[in-house]
Amino acid sequence: MRETWTVRKVLGWTADRFQQQQLDAPRLTAEILLAHALGTDRLQLYLDLERPLHAEELAGIRALIRRRFEGIPTQYLTGTREFYGRPFSVDPRVLIPRPETELLVEEVLNFVPAGAGVEVVDIGTGSGCIAATVAAERPIASVWATDISGVACDVARSNLNCLGLIERVRLLQGDLFEPLPAGHFFDLIVSNPPYVRRQELPALSAEVQKEPLIALDGGEDGLAIIRRLVGQAESHLKTGGLLAFEIGEAQGEAVLTLLKSKGYREPRIGKDLAKLDRFALALRPV
Repeated sequence: MRETWTVRKVLGWTADRFQQQQLDAPRLTAEILLAHALGTDRLQLYLDLERPLHAEELAGIRALIRRRFEGIPTQYLTGTREFYGRPFSVDPRVLIPRPETELLVEEVLNFVPAGAGVEVVDIGTGSGCIAATVAAERPIASVWATDISGVACDVARSNLNCLGLIERVRLLQGDLFEPLPAGHFFDLIVSNPPYVRRQELPALSAEVQKEPLIALDGGEDGLAIIRRLVGQAESHLKTGGLLAFEIGEAQGEAVLTLLKSKGYREPRIGKDLAKLDRFALALRPV
């Protein structure tokens, strides 16, 4: 007699296998993938624990489990990632938004008063999560975004459209500040640039290695793009304007030295919830 696989049994089996493979958050990952395969949410799984699954459902679940074992990130398998309370579509064309980047967004929002008609640009927007969040949280702000990757711009444009923000964010393709109008100045420049040292790329987890190299590779010391960002930002910041960007956990001292050498005022390094260096903030040089 054929074995009956219920939601409960599949969930338990999957979580156990993910635990054996030492995947992060095995139970949560099992819930997310099973809910995705069944076209439901995690709460409904627990309301239907004893429901038998038919052959087609089991085939879909097995396919997701197999791909997760191959190192495909959960977010790419489901095609979505929540950021600052909003859903963003993600796939291998863009970096998966991280919770740490939400802390950078908090700093940006603290600098931009509610109701202020300031101008903000997100350099290297990727999925568009930073630009979209600023636009949504500060409806009066004028928000711009750039990315060197055309396919990343496609993803960002789709996200902006789905969130009803396509008219609020001017999205341009090009390298750093290159596509922006000459002589245009911003109150705030924000970025999550590539900052992984090139020699460290092969040691990254299988999941991270599935993300776009262009969004990870920070050059030999991890600061190649950051140096260009810092060097060019002054020419695009208004007096008193803020430059805010994410950094690697071991880069705080070097980035602080860089900002000071370029004359930026009040430079500081912010930490993430693990107390690791995670972002840099500084005001435009006089």
